[in-house]
Amino acid sequence: MIKRTLGSLYRKLYKNGVEERTFRKRLQEQKGPIKLVVGSSGIFDEGWIPSEAHFLNLLDEKTWLNYFKEGQVDCIMAEHVWEHLTPEEGKKALRVCYKFLKKGGWIRVAVPDGFHEKPEYIEYVKPGGHGAGADDHKVLYNYKTFSAAFEESGFKVDLLEYFDENKEFHHNPWETEKGFIRRSAEHDSRNQNGELNYTSLIIDGIKQ
Repeated sequence: MIKRTLGSLYRKLYKNGVEERTFRKRLQEQKGPIKLVVGSSGIFDEGWIPSEAHFLNLLDEKTWLNYFKEGQVDCIMAEHVWEHLTPEEGKKALRVCYKFLKKGGWIRVAVPDGFHEKPEYIEYVKPGGHGAGADDHKVLYNYKTFSAAFEESGFKVDLLEYFDENKEFHHNPWETEKGFIRRSAEHDSRNQNGELNYTSLIIDGIKQ
């Protein structure tokens, strides 16, 4: 049992070290804009640099200073990360991102949508819900509460996809090159025949 536990710990530490070294190498080799995916779980698109919390922590700006100067990052993307933070942690994370973004840079964030029209969706994504990862969800945002958190942290808000309090869906065209959100109206395979079975509340926060 002890050997098995130590073996598992060693593999985790080794994996974490590989991820951090790969991140540092990608940064050094990046020739264009610095485009970060936070909490990527290994999912990212060409031109973007994936990161994980064990070396780039949204709640600890000292970890960011290991790699960046303030105002150095061009854009940040996070898909279904913020719901794993408490509301206060979420604001703190936004402030960290604001500090390291360039003026004119942006952060694109997608979270489960608390105003979604389907009750089964809400049961799936709410804190303690039966969906994947929902046991760790700390908050279920809607466009009002999430926009307020961005604005309080200094960002100009651009709402891209969301349901309103009347269960009406709003979609403002957005460029995938600025951050591809897979769990979205047009890109999630669960949405078929005009049925929006799985969407996200998607917000761009722009640093002015």
